[in-house]
Amino acid sequence: MNRSNRRPADQSEVSGSDFLQLNIRDAPLGRRSDWLAQQLRLAIADRRLPIGSKLPATRVLAGELGVSRGVVTEAYQRLIEDGHAAGHGRNGTIVVAAPAAPAEAPPTRPVAPPPPGALFGGEPGADIFDSMRATPARIDLSPGMPHLSAFPRSAWLRAERSALASLSASDLGYGDPRGTPALRHAVANWLARNRSIRVDPHDLLIVAGTAQTLTLLGQVLRDHGISAVAVEDPGSLGARQHLRNQRLDTPPVPVDSHGVRVDILRDVAAQAVLLTPAHQFPTGVVLSGARRRELMSWARANDGLIIEDDYDAEHRYDRPPVPALRSVLPEHVCYAGSVSKLLAPALRIGWVLAPPQYRDALVAAKRFADLGNAALPQQVLAQLMESGDMERRLRLLRTRHRRRRDIMVDAIRTHLPDAEVHGAAAGLHLMISFDAEFADTDLASAALARGVKVQPLSWHSQLSPRPGLVLGYAASAPTAISEGVAILGDVVRHLLRTAQDTLRRQRRPRSG
Repeated sequence: MNRSNRRPADQSEVSGSDFLQLNIRDAPLGRRSDWLAQQLRLAIADRRLPIGSKLPATRVLAGELGVSRGVVTEAYQRLIEDGHAAGHGRNGTIVVAAPAAPAEAPPTRPVAPPPPGALFGGEPGADIFDSMRATPARIDLSPGMPHLSAFPRSAWLRAERSALASLSASDLGYGDPRGTPALRHAVANWLARNRSIRVDPHDLLIVAGTAQTLTLLGQVLRDHGISAVAVEDPGSLGARQHLRNQRLDTPPVPVDSHGVRVDILRDVAAQAVLLTPAHQFPTGVVLSGARRRELMSWARANDGLIIEDDYDAEHRYDRPPVPALRSVLPEHVCYAGSVSKLLAPALRIGWVLAPPQYRDALVAAKRFADLGNAALPQQVLAQLMESGDMERRLRLLRTRHRRRRDIMVDAIRTHLPDAEVHGAAAGLHLMISFDAEFADTDLASAALARGVKVQPLSWHSQLSPRPGLVLGYAASAPTAISEGVAILGDVVRHLLRTAQDTLRRQRRPRSG
């Protein structure tokens, strides 16, 4: 007997289910099990129910649809007989195979990655880093990544269990947009220990990384009548994009072996400047003592704001620590830091310490942006910082990063002997430059065609730099670093031969 027509005695009308948005009114009378089985097949075929999915209990789904349990049991049995599902006893019914895609939904073609030349063919757009990350490469020497495989998973899980055990029910509600008190206190202690910055936790604002700092600060600066933020040149393309997205001009100020040229900054029409003084990106230069004094004089004379991006100051190998500008000029420095280079960018946790005149406006901007960062990861990170696990990880990373840095420097000396290496004493990347007549975008494009991903130096400059590359070493295995640099050497030699051949043809006298 077909049980599809039965209706429980207490069901006066049919109903629907949130599961797959099923509505039993759509089923033909007398064929409810057939209809339900077909809906499930379609959901498996179009991956709304991927392989491994667990189907609702028959009693639960029958109650939601307002049908007898037998209707659902029969539909599930048909899927099992077709080989699309399997019963696992108390574990329920599991999707184990997908039927062919329905005729009305033709299979989608995989989206092909852009050809290498497409990334480097013109001015980098707002989505350039998204495109770079999505482009496959056998060896990725992009800068900006720590050793992600060394993420302290066990320590994070311990801290997570400890944080959850200590949270009260009220801690799971909406919190302070400035961040949880526990993390602000932990960050204040971290800055005091590692960056010589004394700060009241009340004055710290927790944000979603330095990118959000620049976005929020851009809004606040425009509201305060500031329309331009001077930037180092070369300097971070990503930071410049965030400022420009807030409709701020970014006039360039050259960087030399002592850091930003403050004498040129004085002539730039900007009341604020974005700097990376502890390890300039991408050159690796440390802002000298004389330049620091000049910068302080500029800030006091012009009521200027210095935005200090302290992005990787903890990663140093062959030089002593450099004090943060915020520690000596708090009234003119907006300090920004994060755990992106210490733990992982995926955490999206950073902090900003603003001068008093901007502090309340920044908190208001954060409040209206997202009501504050997610509280649970903040609690976990606070546990990690206060337990000493962060310092232990930093010591481990310094050893590993130094070894990878040395391997990259040796490979450059072997395969790119004419390249000049910059910024080797600290950080997670190197910059190399060439005295040669070729475009670094051509070099980056040709390298990507051979499976090596790098960033051209010209991306990070508004002026006209020497051709060069910015090479990350922290996230790559030693063998990949050596092989990648060897391929770069082959590409450079090919570009130089091509340029020489072109020059000879141009100089060759024409016959007749």
